Amino acid sequence: MISRAFIVRGALAVCLIAVMAVVGYGIYYSNRPPAVYQGPPTVKLISQPQYANTVAYIFGDDIEVPPQFPPVAREDGLLSLGYANTAITPVVVERFYRYGQSVAEQVLGPDRRSYFVPCTPASVKTADGECARDFIVPIGRLLYRRTLSSDEVAAYVDLANTAATQLQDFYQGLSYVLSAMMASPEFVFIWDRLEDDPDNPGQVRLDAYSKASRLSFFFWNSTPDDQLLNAAETGQIHTEEGVRRQVERLVGSPRLKQSIRAFFADMLMFDHFENLAKDSVIYPAYGPGVSGDAAEQSLRTITHHLVDNLGDYRDLFTTRETFLTNTLAALYRVPVEPSREFVPHEFAEDSHRDGLLTQVAFLSLHSHPGRSSPTLRGKGLRESLLCQEVPRPPPNVDFSNFEDAAGDFKTARERLVRHSSDPACANCHKITDPIGLGFENFDGAGQFRAREGGALIDASGELDGIPFADASALGEAVKQHPGTTECVVSRLLANAINRPNRAEDVAVIDDLLGDFAQHGYRITDLMRSIALSEAFFAVAEPSPDVATVARAD
Repeated sequence: MISRAFIVRGALAVCLIAVMAVVGYGIYYSNRPPAVYQGPPTVKLISQPQYANTVAYIFGDDIEVPPQFPPVAREDGLLSLGYANTAITPVVVERFYRYGQSVAEQVLGPDRRSYFVPCTPASVKTADGECARDFIVPIGRLLYRRTLSSDEVAAYVDLANTAATQLQDFYQGLSYVLSAMMASPEFVFIWDRLEDDPDNPGQVRLDAYSKASRLSFFFWNSTPDDQLLNAAETGQIHTEEGVRRQVERLVGSPRLKQSIRAFFADMLMFDHFENLAKDSVIYPAYGPGVSGDAAEQSLRTITHHLVDNLGDYRDLFTTRETFLTNTLAALYRVPVEPSREFVPHEFAEDSHRDGLLTQVAFLSLHSHPGRSSPTLRGKGLRESLLCQEVPRPPPNVDFSNFEDAAGDFKTARERLVRHSSDPACANCHKITDPIGLGFENFDGAGQFRAREGGALIDASGELDGIPFADASALGEAVKQHPGTTECVVSRLLANAINRPNRAEDVAVIDDLLGDFAQHGYRITDLMRSIALSEAFFAVAEPSPDVATVARAD
């Protein structure tokens, strides 16, 4: 008699062996220098948004998914790049199996199973291999982003039969299969597979399914749909016209917003909201739920401006159009309809709210729990939006001069002048503070204020030689700064091709910048240009000792 524990251990063991093999492959390639702008083939862990989007597409958006995945390290400013260098342990494998179990129990529960199982088993208490196959083949194709091999289908049908016989429940058998599929490296990892390029003898290219996945995750942050998989199966995706046809379809889909949201949430470091805390005594209006609403406000502003209105990316830093809940309205001190739902809102011209940088999300995220921080805000702007690295402070720095708000210096500007007079601090502060002081009309919760400690706030400063009088003018300076567009182009390209930019990518980035400007700095056109560029599918030939791992055949 085969036990339930034996079935689970067997499925986990198979998954773990396969996962460890993939991890070794991914780490090897992440350290290989690419030739020109051709990057190495990558294997990256699926992210939580990608997992959630995939589950929603295949099974419906009412399926609950795990809220938090294993943490990854940000690389070159993006978490998405860190997923290619994630340490996978047996504990993580088991966690993904549990995630899959949770999804499977919902999908194959009594209320939903009839929607996903296209047949009726001969008996719900016994195995039915043919009916199991009818479920496994189409679901596996979407989960694995390719057609399953005959051996894979046979193995999963055998697992379904074994589990159904042991548990005397056909649907429990399918549940074990779906759990195993969703813990498999074929689903958990997004692969680049190579094949010989028939048009260029001696060279390789991404196989058709890898191209479909790269397109889908770039434009939708989700698994390929049937049309993309069909284009891969027929070979259309290997033609210029076939790719262009799919790009136009993908960029015109409402699902594009999924990708835009994920990219900007990553670029703006909204993952840090998970650990953000504010002093409730100092900022009583910043209650539970404000962080989530603040992040959502910015993401809705971004997608509305860039996708709905096809607006100029640079105008994100000056627009007053946004969305508010009544919770956020209390922080902004503006009247809105009494509703927890987001409603459109346009700030008044004299509201001091011009663009993303004057929204609560940016201002509260780059502040301390009980006070504002010109240094953190200047650092956040440079690193998130200008792609400039700010050095970490040297060890054993004395912060007492700045942190003593009850001392002789009433404003942050006065305290920073004293603090940054220390030669050890000056180099860092001179690239952050002249920007960050422009946000001092907003406290640590993002609320507007005219005075600090009874003294009138001076919010003037300069951004790389561009002077400004206040945060609104700073938004205009960011809009005009060449680094603003260069940064989003380079980050979006890195996100698309799953690797950090290299020196060899400069020519590609310059071309994309030219296209970006020519098309009015529209993000949708930039994404189209990236996907149709030579760089998007370019891969390098792996070394012979690991070629059998990388190749699709």
